[in-house]
Amino acid sequence: MLTIPDIHAAAARLRDQVLQTPCVASQTLSEITGAQVFLKFENLQFTASFKERGASNRLQLLTAEEKARGVVAMSAGNHAQGVAYHAQRMGVRAVIVMPRFTPGVKVERTRSFGAEVVLHGDTLEAARQHAYALAEQQQLTFIHPFDDEAVAAGQGTLALEMLAEQPDLDTLIVAIGGGGLIAGVATAAKALKPGIRIVGVQARRFPSMLNAVQGSDLPPLPIGNATIAEGIAVATAGEFTRTVVRELVDELLLVDEGDIEQAVLMLLEIEKTLVEGAGAAGLAALVRHGDKFQGRKVGLILSGGNIDPLLLASIIERGMARSGRLARIKVSARDVPGVLARITATVAEAGANIEEVHHQRAFTLLAAQNVEIEFVLQTRNQAHVEQVLHALQAQGMEAVRT
Repeated sequence: MLTIPDIHAAAARLRDQVLQTPCVASQTLSEITGAQVFLKFENLQFTASFKERGASNRLQLLTAEEKARGVVAMSAGNHAQGVAYHAQRMGVRAVIVMPRFTPGVKVERTRSFGAEVVLHGDTLEAARQHAYALAEQQQLTFIHPFDDEAVAAGQGTLALEMLAEQPDLDTLIVAIGGGGLIAGVATAAKALKPGIRIVGVQARRFPSMLNAVQGSDLPPLPIGNATIAEGIAVATAGEFTRTVVRELVDELLLVDEGDIEQAVLMLLEIEKTLVEGAGAAGLAALVRHGDKFQGRKVGLILSGGNIDPLLLASIIERGMARSGRLARIKVSARDVPGVLARITATVAEAGANIEEVHHQRAFTLLAAQNVEIEFVLQTRNQAHVEQVLHALQAQGMEAVRT
């Protein structure tokens, strides 16, 4: 079993190899959630993820013969970059197998560290099996992304740093994919502070650890197996890690896609920091299950910041729509000269900005003398949208949200 001496030994190896990231209070998030919130900025690591810790620790434990032959890893992104970067620093050959769905930004970043990237399979499991096959064929050492005690020991070093900087923390909320991070964090934190509460978080679409530990059989949602938190989209929890979770983790929570999207946007707007879906899962749980954490001193790990720019753009736009800062309305009016000018003037007087206009005459059930116009508006909030609608209705027009 993983022990606290293993994690202290890993911390010694990682000195000057990875960044000791800050763990600081967030006044605004504390006010919003009712807990005292402290953020561990692992997205500031060179490869923008805590995965560097476990990868570097495992690589430093290779024998001279293993270093000469090289290593292989399977990952959808962050573990891949951690292994590739530190293998390059050590002069070790690294082959990285990634599923074909891996975001291009992560593929190119991994290649930039000198790794040989192999895109294989449409699932993590297919990629993993191919990595095992390459390990056997080429006599490479497989570096597991989570089910490895040396990897978990490296990840656990961030808990040592958190409690050294913020010793009064009484709760840690940790995202779970395969369980390497929470295994290391729980081992370190419980050894240093036995009364500390460890809460694990999974995306509802991938509840593999919760199923394994609680013996449940929660299926993915009917919409499919996609999640914006691809870093924790693991179909099967680790064998060693699930044992640690059973013994040391106090509670497991699930969060929905909308919760994670909201958390990514909150961190971007409030903390001015870019965090990927998996890295925002802890905040998503804190916001969704806030009653469980009222008045507690909570540590959140912003575990990674590698997010596809197109996905981020979509999250921002969807978040603005949910909050009412972006609204789509439909206005029906008499089709006479100057009607569009009247509508736009009314919208402007109500303080909204027009982003898009779609003027519809042919494809509508309205009378031929009428016109239907759709607008996308930039507004302040939900109440402001209603003010705009009321202003249009006061001008004798039919105006509704769509």
